Order: sequence, then C-alpha cells, then structure tokens
Amino acid sequence: MNIQTKEQFLQDYKASTSNQLKEQELDQAVLDIISGVREDGDEALYRYTKKFDHVALDSLIVSKEELIEAKKQVDAGFLDALQQAIENIKAFHEQQKEKSWFVNKEPGILLGQKVTPLDKVGVYVPGGKAAYPSTVLMDVIPAKIAGVEKIVLTTPPQANGKINPHVLVAAQLVGVDTIYKVGGAQAIAALAYGTETIEKVAKIVGPGNAFVARAKKWVYGDVAIDMIAGPSEICIVADQTAPPSFVAADLLSQAEHDESASSICVTTSIALAEQIIAEVEKQTNTLERKEIIIQSLKQNGKIIVTANLQEAFLIVNELAPEHLQLMVENPNESLSSIKNAGAIFLGNYSPEPLGDYFAGPNHTLPTNGTAKFASPLGVYDFMKKSSIISYSKEALQQAADPIIKIATVEGLTAHANSIQLRKDDTNASSKN
Repeated sequence: MNIQTKEQFLQDYKASTSNQLKEQELDQAVLDIISGVREDGDEALYRYTKKFDHVALDSLIVSKEELIEAKKQVDAGFLDALQQAIENIKAFHEQQKEKSWFVNKEPGILLGQKVTPLDKVGVYVPGGKAAYPSTVLMDVIPAKIAGVEKIVLTTPPQANGKINPHVLVAAQLVGVDTIYKVGGAQAIAALAYGTETIEKVAKIVGPGNAFVARAKKWVYGDVAIDMIAGPSEICIVADQTAPPSFVAADLLSQAEHDESASSICVTTSIALAEQIIAEVEKQTNTLERKEIIIQSLKQNGKIIVTANLQEAFLIVNELAPEHLQLMVENPNESLSSIKNAGAIFLGNYSPEPLGDYFAGPNHTLPTNGTAKFASPLGVYDFMKKSSIISYSKEALQQAADPIIKIATVEGLTAHANSIQLRKDDTNASSKN
C-alpha cells in the first residue's frame, strides 16, 4: 500500500477512469459462448464445463442424493450460524415489502399500482477462489419474500464434479427449487435463453467473475439483471480515534477476495496512516490467502491523507464505494455527508464482514462507482409494478378536450380519435 494526498489520488483516479478501454477480447469470448449456448443448448454447457472447469459432467442438475450427502458433510456449528443469519436477513428484508395500492382521485376515477412478483428467477453463485453460501442467502431470501414462484440456482462444479456442500445446504435451507452445475458466461446464457434442461428465467441475479459480469451485460434486455458487479471494494474513513489494527484487518478482509479487489483508507492523520501500513504488513503474514492479498494491495491498495473529514467525504462521494466504513469519533453525525455508497458501516465495531454474513442488509451491492445511481439488492428487485387506470364515462368526458388537444399537437390523430369517439358517444347518449 502507498500513502497519497487527496490531490495525488484524484489525479490518478481520473486518469484511470478516463483511460479505461473496452475489453474487446473478453467481450468477443463472452459473445461466442452465448452464441454457442443459444445454438447447441445442453451440449454447449457440457462442452464449456469441460473446457473451463475441467470437469466432464454426467448431469447438469444436482441430484437428491447429492443434496442428502451435502447435509452429512457440514457441521452443526455451520448450520446454527446459517440459521441465525437467515433470521436476520429475513427480518431486514421483510421491511422492504411493497403492496398494491389504489386511490379514488375524484368521483369516477380510480388510479393505482399493482405489485406482482416475478415468475422465475435465476441466482448465480460464484465458485472460483472460494465457496459462497452467504451469497445464496442474500440472493434467494429477498426473492422468496417478494413471492417469486420459482427460484433456480447455478454455480460451477468443483474438480470432483460436485458442488460445495455448504452452498448446497444453504440453498436447501432457503428453498431453492433446482440447482445446476454450470458456471461462467455459459450459465448466464442458459438462464437468459434456456436449454433442454434449464428453463429461461425472467431475471438473473448474483455476482461473478469478469466473464459472468460481461455476459450479464450482453443478455440484459432479453432478460432482467440485478447489476453488473465488478471487483469487491472497501473504503474506510478513519480519524485519530480509529484503532490501526482494526482498520488494517478490515482492509485485508476485502483484499483477500481476489487480486482485483480494492482496499482504500482515507484518513486525516499521517501518523495513523503509517501505523495502518505497519499493521497491514504484520497481519498479512498470518493469513491463509496471503498471496492474493499481497497482489490486491499492490494493485489497488491505497491510504489517502486529507486535511479534514470534509475532504475525506468528497473523495468518498467521488468513489461511491461498495462498502464504506466510518471509523471516526462521531460516525452518526457524519452520515449526512455521505451521498454515494452501497452499504455504510458506522463505528469501530461495525466491520464489513458483519454485513457480508450476519447483520441482515444485503451484501449484493453496487460496485465501480455505480452506487451513485444504484442500490443494494432487495425485495423490490424481484417485483414489478403495473399502473391501474379506471375512468367512468363522465370522468372521461371531462378529460377529453385536453387529451385531444395534446394528441393533436403531437400529430397522433388516431389517439385523438379514440377519445373523440367516446366523447361523441357520451354527448349522443345525453341527448337521447
């Protein structure tokens, strides 16, 4: 990690974002995979699984026997922890439920909004450098609360051709209907367009590697997606009251995701910055994913020193980080200064892993600065809305002239005629 001033950081940040080029080779590879799945269906899924995961599958579907076996492979402590997390996640997301509503604007006019859950959703769970049962909980529970009729899950197989048992148990606990042994861009294509085995879904949610992210981008429009997720990010704002060991540990917790993860600390204290670097070096040597962490911090680890917290918050709002920790003296008072962040953790005892696994809010969050306009995954992502309009004959009569006027100005005379016919019919009826 290196220490930078605010000016140095912003200069580097603008240069990096302005010079980003479209990854044409990646896009072409993804488009080829999508085309292959659309043309060859299941056969393409078997072919790509053997090519990319080095596994020759007998079936794309996880069997009942495999689900039973998975339960035998996980310990009681994990099950207990998972149940507690499920309760917290359910309780939080229950607050997000939306209801249909109707209002009588005036006599003869009924307006409203009908809320309907999606019919079928596909959940993608990564399986590359780690297993992610927590992602199963975060993506499936809000869909269940929304009332989605069918939820399928797809995740890449391990070298033995099986799915990680912790992922399978999590999927069973939250009520996933079918689990597929397919990963990568080919899984996204299968969910988007369907194959002989995998039915087309209405929406695809869940994080993944660069291939998965680009595939979601290319199928969007034919199917809905939650977001195009990039590498994981954490930004910590720390003043002189923050324990350097805590800050270092939290930066490392994000860096271990993969080499592209971003770990940034913004502090008002140069002394704290130096202490954090010493702690990072000390703690890194004790961690299992040391090599990944070292590469991640080398590429995307920074400590930025600002003159005051106001400057720090300017940087935060420009970054719009996925995870933001406010490790400052009065974090609640600073909350009003934050405009752009996926999830905000207040105080020294609210670390990012608390949100990843247990607290309840969703850990599927906007990345790559998209927190400037996007929100965490929620129940609302699994519901759609229909507008309801009902006018009586008398109410339409009163609205007819302005509608006809606007339609005529726009040159849409058939629109105007649709209203005029009813207006004439109403006038004729009143004369009779």
